[in-house]
Amino acid sequence: MDHHTADLLREPLEECLAKGKSRLVVDCTRLEFCDSTGLNVLLGARLKAEAAGGGVHLAGMLPVVARVFEITGADAVFSVHDTLEEALAGESDG
Repeated sequence: MDHHTADLLREPLEECLAKGKSRLVVDCTRLEFCDSTGLNVLLGARLKAEAAGGGVHLAGMLPVVARVFEITGADAVFSVHDTLEEALAGESDG
């Protein structure tokens, strides 16, 4: 996810938030790259979701993507789950 593809995620996240959804689950299992633009999309959605009493849950991140979140410290502000099933069930693994 980069500046060319970030809107593919931004638009549905904003649509969900506009419909009153505040707990967002993002399936990251097929995400192979995430730069600062993609990270900013997720951080923006997180701020809006938390303001509405919810949050953003990330599921199944590949190690290369998880590393970006670790390096930037973003892993500390998201609920990160090993699997989509865990995220949907609301189970946090830290």
